[in-house]
Amino acid sequence: MFTSRLLWCSLSVVLALGVAGCKPQVTKEQNQSIPLASPAKEQPPDNGAAKEATADAASPDDAKGLAELSVEDREIAKKQRNCPVSGELLGAMGKPFKTSLQGKTVFLCCEGCEHDLKDNPDKYLAKLKDMEEKK
Repeated sequence: MFTSRLLWCSLSVVLALGVAGCKPQVTKEQNQSIPLASPAKEQPPDNGAAKEATADAASPDDAKGLAELSVEDREIAKKQRNCPVSGELLGAMGKPFKTSLQGKTVFLCCEGCEHDLKDNPDKYLAKLKDMEEKK
């Protein structure tokens, strides 16, 4: 019974990750440096501001994927800075995905975010507008 429950929990996690669509690129060196277990630390409640603050404080090295874009697209992506769907720093997960929404060029952290963008364009256009106004 325990094995069955463990199998179902594992399957649920795998399915949840597969549905999310975003797959960060991890190098072999980074993978080897990740500890297998770490002591549990008490985390402050997430109010959304922590993710934004982290993204704003990210260094240019965190956005290596931007180098794969053309000069023109790189400038647009740098101005946009974050994926409107996931909030991730553009280029942190590899080459940003370029798409168009109502005549506007939009960069996403990955192709997996395009479905959400196209399903709810008004929501994400408003987010893009808010991101531009904050600068």
